[in-house]
Amino acid sequence: MEKATFAAGCFWGVEASFRSVPGVVDAVSGYTGGQTINPTYERVWMGGTGHAEAVEVTFEPTQVSYEMLVRKFFAIHNPTEWNRQGPDVGDEYRSAIFYHSPQQHVVAERIKQELALNYLPKSIATSIEPATEFWRAEEYHQHYAEKHPGKVVCHI
Repeated sequence: MEKATFAAGCFWGVEASFRSVPGVVDAVSGYTGGQTINPTYERVWMGGTGHAEAVEVTFEPTQVSYEMLVRKFFAIHNPTEWNRQGPDVGDEYRSAIFYHSPQQHVVAERIKQELALNYLPKSIATSIEPATEFWRAEEYHQHYAEKHPGKVVCHI
């Protein structure tokens, strides 16, 4: 199994999108990319922690490639938005790929460069950063779309 971590706005929709991919074993909502230890939703939402709402994806690489997951990430949100997605504004909603290996770093950078032409004259705001500690979000955020069927969750 391998891990991939993505931030693309509100984590509820991102988690649900990755859960539907064959070969994805798990997708967990949480926080990463900041300096606060044990961040909570309220602290992240209020700002100042540096964390992004993110989803840690566990996947079987013989069934789905990291490249396919990165392409899915770019397809499910607007990567040209700086520190926002739709109505959600703040650095906690930034677009970011947190890579777990040098190989993931290379793939993420290559796909970002490849897709850049599709967004001209805008530029892709997605940052590509080394993965840091991932903090699992509170239980009520996990499987949110499944727990609230038919309810619009986020913008994805």
